[in-house]
Order: sequence, then structure tokens, then C-alpha cells
Amino acid sequence: MSAAFAAALVLPQQIAVAMTVQPVIINLKQSGNGMTQIITVENTFATPLPVELRVQALEFDENGVKETGKDPGDLLIFPPQALIQPGQTQSFRVQYVGDPELKTSKHYYVTVAQLPVKLPAGQSAIQILYNFQVLVSIAPNGAKPAIKVQSAEIGHNPAGKPIPLVTLTNASAAYGYLSEGRLRIVEKDAAGKEVFRRTLSGPETQQTIGFGLVGANQTRRMSLPIELPVDGGSVDVSFTPDG
Repeated sequence: MSAAFAAALVLPQQIAVAMTVQPVIINLKQSGNGMTQIITVENTFATPLPVELRVQALEFDENGVKETGKDPGDLLIFPPQALIQPGQTQSFRVQYVGDPELKTSKHYYVTVAQLPVKLPAGQSAIQILYNFQVLVSIAPNGAKPAIKVQSAEIGHNPAGKPIPLVTLTNASAAYGYLSEGRLRIVEKDAAGKEVFRRTLSGPETQQTIGFGLVGANQTRRMSLPIELPVDGGSVDVSFTPDG
């Protein structure tokens, strides 16, 4: 997942503080043992690390997830804050406490936010504050995703190189990931001759485009960062889920 950082101008020298957060993707269940999972935060530097965990619900559009800035109270985080000593690891429990009769998938960001440190009177410095976002998803019990490629065409990346553009659909109450299947990409030139073929396994997809989340009952448009040899003709993309 991406990590954002904000700088707070409070001193003339930088205080080096950072953390590692695992995992970055959490899949919970609406009931049973799968309702709870642990996020671990490690302080990898030499000063104490104050952190706070914040929740916000996500919405979908055709390009992926959108932050709402609202916490609906569906996730319980314990503890919500902690001061992690240098070299130590703190565990945070994330538990789903929302609707037990969930009808469609829900998604949230749990932001692990580094808090500013109160400085001694008369001191000034620059603190770099790191925020790490963990994607938390819950699907109705027993529901399975139904991701399909609706269409594919040739587009262009920022450098002007041809790449596949795909429109994906998921006619299910459960979210799914492209990284949980295989993507096959075939390009033909204007004469119909095959000029490119590549199949990505789940791990290769994750390395190339990320997890590739497709929400419940969502249509999502996605650029695949794979350069094609010919700028023209046609491209065909198919998805086969694992298992």
C-alpha cells in the first residue's frame, strides 16, 4: 500500500523516526474467528515512536477506491494509541463490529499515523511524520468474487507508449483481487497477426500492478503498466481466478 508523509516545521534539524507496518492488506469476516486480525508496528529508529490508528470508510468509482474521511464505527482498534520504544514492536487488534448481516463488501483504510513529539521549551526542529494506510476489507460470509474483463483497448502511458486499458466487472457481493488469478494479454497488429503474448501469475500481477482490488458489484477501469510492441491493432485481456 502507499505511505504518505507530512512535514511539521518545528526544528532546524531533522529527527529520524520511522516505522514498519505489517500487513498492508487485511481481509476480515463478518462473524466468527475471522472478525479479528493484528496489525504490528515496529519502531526501527532510536527514539520513542508515538502512533495513533484512525479508521475511515472507502467508496468506489471506476478508477478504484475513494477516501470518505468518515469513520462509521464498524472497526474496533485496540489500543487506539501507543508509544513504541526504540527497536520494539506493538500489536494492534482490529475487529469488525459492524452489521452481522452484511449484504455487500465494505472497505476501510486504517491509517497508522505518527504523532508529533512535544519538544523541550526553546528548541526548534523539523519532524517528519509518517502515515501508513492499511486496507481492511470485509465480505459477506460465503460470497465469492466474480471478476471478469468486460473490454480491453490500447491506451498510452505518460511517456506515450502503448499499454493495455481494461474495464473489469465484478457481479458479486464479494470483493476480489486480480492478484488472486492469472491475467493473459495478447496483442494483434492491424493485419490480425499476433505480436505479443504474456500471462501474469498472481504474484507477478501483484508486483506489476499491485493487488488489483475490484469491489462488489463494481465496474473498474484500469491501466496495465505493460508496454506493448505495436501502437495500433487490438489487445485482448482475460482473467482466470485461481482454483
